[in-house]
Amino acid sequence: MLVDFNILPPESRVWIYQANRSFNEQELEEIKAKLNVFIENWTAHGSDLQSGYTIEYKRFIVIGVNQSMSQATGCSIDASVHFIQQLEKDYNVDLMDKMNVSYKQGEYVAYKTLTDFRKMAKDKAVSKNTIVFNNLVANVGEFKENWEVPASESWHSRFVK
Repeated sequence: MLVDFNILPPESRVWIYQANRSFNEQELEEIKAKLNVFIENWTAHGSDLQSGYTIEYKRFIVIGVNQSMSQATGCSIDASVHFIQQLEKDYNVDLMDKMNVSYKQGEYVAYKTLTDFRKMAKDKAVSKNTIVFNNLVANVGEFKENWEVPASESWHSRFVK
């Protein structure tokens, strides 16, 4: 059951898929249409999942599920992963690699491998004040409050001094 992402309760579970490049306008429209169909039909053991999504900065696909209505289960989570993997193939983009870092350079969102980010921190090209995207947030409340944070307030802090 597709709902507006912004009405999902704060405790709703989220999954964040970070693209290794920005999507263009045509791709965004197509991806939104595909997400609408997928989420409208997404179920767990036959029960509708009250779910919504948002696409941020033309590169982050964020899917939320109100687990107080129905729990996302192994099979339903697998279905969402397969959906994301299909998007990767359709748009020749990487959405599943968790070993990469996105951060802000002004209004621009930069994307680097973890190794490159670590080197940049060592070279002082990024600092504890650099705004990073903490894709490890677990729910909608954390997403809204702690997704875009200074590196010092995220798991990235181990790299910046």
